[in-house]
Amino acid sequence: MERTFVMFKPDCLERALLGRILARFEEKGLRLVAMKMLRVTPALAKQHYAEHVEKPFYPGLEEFITASPVVATIFAGPEVIRVVREMLGATSGLKAAAGTIRGDYSASRQMNLVHASDSPESAAREIGIYFKPDEIQSWDPSLACWLQAPGEA
Repeated sequence: MERTFVMFKPDCLERALLGRILARFEEKGLRLVAMKMLRVTPALAKQHYAEHVEKPFYPGLEEFITASPVVATIFAGPEVIRVVREMLGATSGLKAAAGTIRGDYSASRQMNLVHASDSPESAAREIGIYFKPDEIQSWDPSLACWLQAPGEA
């Protein structure tokens, strides 16, 4: 079963949207396997956004991501990386389709509520930054048999 890293950003928490957005992933049938609240430090921001550190927009990005707590999560499920990214919609809330999380709740490119891994490699790297192996739960909810037919997972 594929895993992905999902971070609920400071604007999501400041706007009290965490529960509403988290519920959308659960209602889709994605399995929450790890979750923690933390403050992203400047050092952690540089590690997470390593590919952007030298770019001119990075100082504003770091200021934003360190401004308030975030909630880091890992979701598991079939094709979970693609599914989560499609649920989020386009990076800019102004360009995201209605019905997507960003399309419904965001009007910004930077303050777009949720970060999600874009590939298996990114997921592995980001999960490794935020979680130790013993913080990840492997479990099968009793409802799982009602979410996918045998052989689909």
